Amino acid sequence: MIFSKSTFNKGIVAPSLLFIIGICLLSVFFPTLTVTILDQVKAFIFVNLNWVYVWGVTLFVIFLVYLMFSKFGNIKLGSNDSKPQYSFFSWISMLFAAGMGIGLMYFSVAEPMQHYSTDVFGANHYVNRAKNAQLYTFFHWGIHAWAIYGVVGLALSYFAYRYRLPLSLRSCFYPLLKNKINGKWGNAIDVFALCSTFFGITTTLGFGVVQVNAGLQTLGLVPESSFTYQIAIVAVLTFLSILSATTGVDKGVKLLSNINIITVVILLLFVLFLGPTVYLIGSFTEGIGNYINNFFGLTFDTHVYDEATLPWFYSWTILYWAWWISWSPYVGLFIAKISKGRTIREFVAAVLIIPTLFNFIWMSVFGNSAIWFDINIAKGALSALAENPDALMFRFLDYLPLAKLVSYLVILIIVIFFVTSADSGIFVMNSIATKNAAKSPKWQMVFWGALLAVLALMLLNTGGLEALQTMTLITALPFSIIMVLFCVSLVKALIIDQRYYDRDFSVTTIPWSGEFWKDRLRQIVSFKSRESVDSFIHNTVKLAFEDLCHEFKDNGIEAKVQLLEAPTRMEIEIRHDVVNNFIYGVKNQVKVVSDYLMEEENLPDVDDKKTFFPKSYFGDAREGYDVQYFTKNELISDVLKHYERFLEIISEEKNEMFISSNANKNMS
Repeated sequence: MIFSKSTFNKGIVAPSLLFIIGICLLSVFFPTLTVTILDQVKAFIFVNLNWVYVWGVTLFVIFLVYLMFSKFGNIKLGSNDSKPQYSFFSWISMLFAAGMGIGLMYFSVAEPMQHYSTDVFGANHYVNRAKNAQLYTFFHWGIHAWAIYGVVGLALSYFAYRYRLPLSLRSCFYPLLKNKINGKWGNAIDVFALCSTFFGITTTLGFGVVQVNAGLQTLGLVPESSFTYQIAIVAVLTFLSILSATTGVDKGVKLLSNINIITVVILLLFVLFLGPTVYLIGSFTEGIGNYINNFFGLTFDTHVYDEATLPWFYSWTILYWAWWISWSPYVGLFIAKISKGRTIREFVAAVLIIPTLFNFIWMSVFGNSAIWFDINIAKGALSALAENPDALMFRFLDYLPLAKLVSYLVILIIVIFFVTSADSGIFVMNSIATKNAAKSPKWQMVFWGALLAVLALMLLNTGGLEALQTMTLITALPFSIIMVLFCVSLVKALIIDQRYYDRDFSVTTIPWSGEFWKDRLRQIVSFKSRESVDSFIHNTVKLAFEDLCHEFKDNGIEAKVQLLEAPTRMEIEIRHDVVNNFIYGVKNQVKVVSDYLMEEENLPDVDDKKTFFPKSYFGDAREGYDVQYFTKNELISDVLKHYERFLEIISEEKNEMFISSNANKNMS
C-alpha cells in the first residue's frame, strides 16, 4: 500500500523500514538488554579498532587539503559553465545548520565544562584545565569533523553534477562498480544511508526535546520535565519540520537557515560583549595558536602510552569521530544538494574553514565564559552541573544580564536548529528512498516526519534512545571503510576528468595559411555588429556544416545540422546511444569593449561599447574560441580535428565511465 501512487523505490524502502522499525522495537521493549549488547559491541570496536577511525579521519583531512591545492581544484561540481544555485551566504548558512545545528547549543557550554572538570590529564591547575578544555573542544568540532562531511558531500556533488548520475551514495561507487550501482549493490548502499540518517535524526530529536523541556522548566513555563510535555514539544517541532520540508530547499530550508544564522550571531555578540570580553578575545587568540601548534599531535594521538587517558579517549575523541561519520550520509547528501556549480577548491575551502572558524569562536565565547564564571563568580556551581548538559546552558545564562529574555532566545534557536536539521533530514531521506526522484508527493515528507516523531517518543518513554544512539555509532565503522572507497573512486574519476579536458589536438591540426592574409587583417581591425555575425553563421558556418553533414552521411555516419535562436547559433551533432554525443556549434557572442580601447587613436574605430563575434562551443562544455577569421574549409577542418579528438578519447577503455551515455541526459 505504501508504494502505491508514490515515488518510493521498493528495493530501498522495504528493507530500510524493516531494519529501522525492528531496531526501534527492540530498543523499546528490551531497552536494557539491547543497550547492554550494543554497548559491548561498541566497546569492542572503540577499544580494538579505534585506529580505523584515527587513520580514516586523518586520511580525509589530508585528502581534502590535497584536492584544494591540486590541479583538480579548478574542476566544477557540474558542467564547466554551470553557476552556483544559491548565494554564498545562503549556501554557508544551510550547510552549517545541517552540519552541526543543535549540537552547538547542547555542547557549547557542556563539553568545555566537562573537559575542565576532569582530572584525567593530571592538569589540576585550573589554567591548564581551561586550556585543555578549549583545545580538545576545538579538536572535536574543527577541521576533522568537517573533513568527514566534506568527503561525502564532495563525492556526491561530483558524481551527481559532473557525471550526471543520481544524487545517491551508490553513484560514488560508479568508477569501481560501473553499472552494478543500479542493482542490489546500489540498493544496499542506499539502505545503509537511509537507516543511518534516520537513526541520527531520531536521536537528535530526542536530545533536542529533552533540552527544550529543561529550558521551559527553568523559565517556569512548564512545571516539570515529563513525557507529557515532551509529546507536545515533539508534535510542534515535527509539524514545523514537515511544513518546512514540504516547501522545498529553496523556500523553507533556506529561509530558516538564514534566520537561524542571524539569530545565532546576535546571541554570540550578546555573550561576547556582556560577558568577560577581554578574557574571551585573549583566550580565543591563544586557543587558535594552541590548536595549530598541537594539530598533528592531536590528529595522530591514540593515547596508547598513557593508559589512564584511554577511557576518556574512547568516550570523547573516538565517539566524536564515530558520531560525525554516522551523520555524514545525511549531511553529505544535503551539502551536495546545495553545492552545484561550486569548484572543488571553493567547496573544500568553504566546508573546512568557515564552519570550523565559526565553531571555534562559538565554543570559545560560551565555553570560556562558563569557565570564567565558574572560577570567579559561581565558585564551582557550573562545573558541578557538568554532567547535566540539558540544564547547564540555562544555568550559565543566569550569570548574564537579561537572563530570562536570553533564555527565550536560546530556546528559539534550539527549535530553529532542530527544525533546520529535521527538515533537511526529511528531505534527504525522501531523496534516498526515491533514488532522487524529480518530484514526489508531499505525503511522503509527512510520512517520514511522522515516523520520526512516533519512534522518537516511543524511545524517549522507554529509555531506548541510548540504544539507538549506540547503534548509530556502531554503523560508523563500516561506513568509514565506505568513505575511504569514496576517496579512491573520486581520485580515479578526477584523473580521467582532468586528462579529458587537458587532451591536446592531434599533430594533424591544420593551421591558418597565409593565402588570405589581407582579408584577415581587415577582419582583425574591424569590430562586428550582431547582424554581421549572424550573416557569418547563416552563410559560412551553415555551408561548412552542410557540406560536412553530406560527407558524414556518405561515410555511413548520421549527422544533423540545426539552427537555434537567442542567441543565433548553429551546430552539427552526431548522436550516439552508448557514448556522449559529439557536438560542434558556433554562436553569436557579445563582448564589452573597454573604455581605453574606444579612446585610443592608434587602434581601430569603435562606435559602440559592444561588439560581437562567432564563438565555437562543444557538447562537453569545454571553452570555445573565436572563429570569425575562419574560411568555410578552415571551419570544416576545425570540426574534423575536434571529431578526431573525440574518437581518440572514446576509443580508450579508461575513459569509458566519463563519456558514457549518462552525459546525454539533462542535468539534474
